[in-house]
Amino acid sequence: MLVIETMTPDPSRDSGSVRLCQIFSLLNRAGWQIDFMAEDNDATPDDAARLGALGVRIVHQPALSWLRGEGETLDAIMLCRLPVATQYIDVVRKTAPRARIVFDTVDLHFIRERRAAEVTGNPALIRQAERSRERELDMVVRCDVTLVVSQEERDVLAREAPEAKVEVVSNIHAVRGRQRGFEGRSGMLFVGGFGHPPNEDAVRWFIADVLPLVRAVLPGATLHVVGDIDATSRRSIERDGVRVHGRVGDLAELHNEALVSIAPLRFGAGVKGKVNQAMSFGLPVILTTIAAEGMHLRHGVDALIVDTPEDMAAAIIRLAHDETTWNALSEAGMENVRVYFSMENAGRNLRLALDQSP
Repeated sequence: MLVIETMTPDPSRDSGSVRLCQIFSLLNRAGWQIDFMAEDNDATPDDAARLGALGVRIVHQPALSWLRGEGETLDAIMLCRLPVATQYIDVVRKTAPRARIVFDTVDLHFIRERRAAEVTGNPALIRQAERSRERELDMVVRCDVTLVVSQEERDVLAREAPEAKVEVVSNIHAVRGRQRGFEGRSGMLFVGGFGHPPNEDAVRWFIADVLPLVRAVLPGATLHVVGDIDATSRRSIERDGVRVHGRVGDLAELHNEALVSIAPLRFGAGVKGKVNQAMSFGLPVILTTIAAEGMHLRHGVDALIVDTPEDMAAAIIRLAHDETTWNALSEAGMENVRVYFSMENAGRNLRLALDQSP
């Protein structure tokens, strides 16, 4: 199999990288020989070692020349994200005629862009979302099978492209477990780089509209922001009650010290790795309806799902004083990860996508 992505996956950078590395692990276990190309061709020796441990060989040769030499040997090609699929679909069809072409959407871009347009009211974004919709649906139809990360997105494609074969391969997480209980925890944790517009919007909205309400009752409450962030954005959000960590290689300590994880997304698509990850550590999550999409969450059972600044602040303050509810959400969150985001679930659906027996 050949897999082509925009960048070499780095699990410390983003949720999509975590998912792709888990997919590599599943493919390796199933006996696939995997070659990988990154559009930026910027893999480091550490990247090569990390992927090599998953049975993945990084291709440094130009794509076209490599495909001319190896295309006939390929059984499958996975094109990750719309820009990659658009660039390579014709080339791989010509050079690898036997290969099953898999389009991994990562998330449906047009849904995310449409929601951003609705939040901002920007006419240019509305037009961009429609263009993305046309291109994305065209690619879904042209490829042999499409991967989405949630049943909700599969339902969208069932309406928009009913002839297409679509499988759900969602985020994949092991349950890390809770290393400490309620006592002594403090602060709110947000994980997500500012290179992804929904993350930046969420943090700025939370700092402007939610954090002052929380600190009026909990004066020492601190928001911890983790993820890639440029220097200008860092300076613009740093203040009392906000600590910007940047990228952190191992998030275990922060997850085991925070009181809650927050996902105050106002637009976006797909399944939110920051939510899966927090729940895998037994950290209760407070999130918006958009952030909860595709997560199989029940308000008040697995997480607290709220959409207004007042309700989000109230939920944070409640958990700061309610150990019983905190513990219940912690346990239910870990069970959610076990049931819906396991390696077994992803492996079964991946085999179906590759036209193998489940």
